[in-house]
Amino acid sequence: MSETTHDSAVAMSAPPSADEGLTAAQRAEKYGLAQSGARPSLAEYIRELWDRRHFISAFSSARLTAQFSQAKLGQVWQVATPLLNALVYYLIFGLLIGTRKGVPDYVPFLVTGVFIFTFTQSSVMAGTRAISGSLGLVRALHFPRACLPISFSLMQLQQLLISMGVLVAILLGFGQVPTWSWLLVIPALALQFVFNTGLAMVMARLGSKTPDLAQLMPFIMRTWMYASGVMFSIDLILKGKHVPHIVEVLLYSNPAAVYIDLVRFALIDSFKAHQLPPHVWAFAGGWAVLAGVAGFVYFWKAEERYGRG
Repeated sequence: MSETTHDSAVAMSAPPSADEGLTAAQRAEKYGLAQSGARPSLAEYIRELWDRRHFISAFSSARLTAQFSQAKLGQVWQVATPLLNALVYYLIFGLLIGTRKGVPDYVPFLVTGVFIFTFTQSSVMAGTRAISGSLGLVRALHFPRACLPISFSLMQLQQLLISMGVLVAILLGFGQVPTWSWLLVIPALALQFVFNTGLAMVMARLGSKTPDLAQLMPFIMRTWMYASGVMFSIDLILKGKHVPHIVEVLLYSNPAAVYIDLVRFALIDSFKAHQLPPHVWAFAGGWAVLAGVAGFVYFWKAEERYGRG
């Protein structure tokens, strides 16, 4: 028998492979293989985020420290920037346009509005660049990508807390006396942080595919600020004017205006409960839950696509 004939006989008598007839998916399941970079389940994703909570905290603190490292005044700009904005708004809106008329304690009213709106504005702007501005990190390491927008939102919260010391000094300087109502700032800012984080996640996903969105956002945020009663009282602006009811509803339920009004009510004696929108705490909680949950799920659904293409 020739050598070729012998080899053929051996091949014909060999038993079939155990994997013969299995699809690629069945082989992967058999050997415990998983797709590289595949999106985990929502529960697993939340668990991974919790496991990396120390990274989120450290990353946000490092970014906050590095943000103004090249400036001579350093982190002073964290407080100086919103204060300078408040000064400009006071000169233009308060003095030239006259929005301070009929608003008691206008300076505390204005500064509080600027600081609280800046918290949301900065979180949204940072979220827009969270993925597109960190592609090196995203492509080099495996971690839940939601760590990035959450870190940026946490960084803005840390910056706000630093600024709150200056805000308290201004309030005291203009005759505001600390009361128990000041404690309402804590739940108000907590709800705003959840809202900001959810919105930052939405913008992070959109910005990851459309980097030009970062150039458009300043115009959108400026429009939002003008509609949020930062420099004026929405009550006084609408008083005596016949505007469609839907416009009033939109202005009063505007999430930025809701959080601003809650903090003003907590800190400013002359800002009374009747100036708050109806069911204001329900609005604040509803916006936080809606943005937080919807933003998180929306971001998670594109987890495997971040940093690719």
